[in-house]
Amino acid sequence: TMMHRIWRLPEAERTRHDLASLRVVFHMAAPCPIWLKEAWIDWLGAERILELYGGTEAQSFTVITGSEWLERRGSVGRPVLGEMRVLDADGNELPPGQVGEIWMRRGESAPPPYRYVGASAKSRPGGWESLGDMGRMDEDGYIYLSDRDTDMILVGGANVYPAEVEAALDEHPKVTSSCVIGLPDDDYGNAVHAIVHAVEPVTGPALDEFLRSRLATYKRPRTYEFVTAPLRGDDGKVRRTALRAERLAGGGGSPER
Repeated sequence: TMMHRIWRLPEAERTRHDLASLRVVFHMAAPCPIWLKEAWIDWLGAERILELYGGTEAQSFTVITGSEWLERRGSVGRPVLGEMRVLDADGNELPPGQVGEIWMRRGESAPPPYRYVGASAKSRPGGWESLGDMGRMDEDGYIYLSDRDTDMILVGGANVYPAEVEAALDEHPKVTSSCVIGLPDDDYGNAVHAIVHAVEPVTGPALDEFLRSRLATYKRPRTYEFVTAPLRGDDGKVRRTALRAERLAGGGGSPER
């Protein structure tokens, strides 16, 4: 969130500061769109950009340097603490490249666990825990995230991951942030609905045209809703479940096709 807000500042404001003393930018907690990370690497240099992925409970975490990332765009790195596996719904380990649920296990020498006061991680025998994140692992052990299993939208039998759609929307110069949810649809089961916080006025048709070269037709939002309040909190998290519940209950603004 902070990276996105800084990048949306006027270029004159962003470049007038002397950043020679800045040693590293360590980002985590929310998916970073590829275009945004590329922009920061071009601005500050790959050697100063590092990314971490893991849970608050610190079962395991990955790290990737900016230089590594340029060779494996979209990856969050390899585990440097504990273990990670990608499993299917039956608990079978998936081969490299296939998307499944990411499971983590603490290392034997790991410090005492920290317990997050909130939703508990799912667990499997053997000390494995999951935060519900979906992703894949390549042949060299690098992890690539897709989205939370509970956030995935099934549209006419095809999987749509909100994070992918949001990353494409947030690339638009007038969009500050977005949240993508699934709403009931009699024909396809679900329809993709985008809630957009824009820094300048923009229309649904304009966004749809922008997304044509970035997303397949079934992934593009069927409807758009524009809001004036930020969608993410100070922690960078979006209240996706709450936003969907509000719309199902008749709240929210009028959707625009």
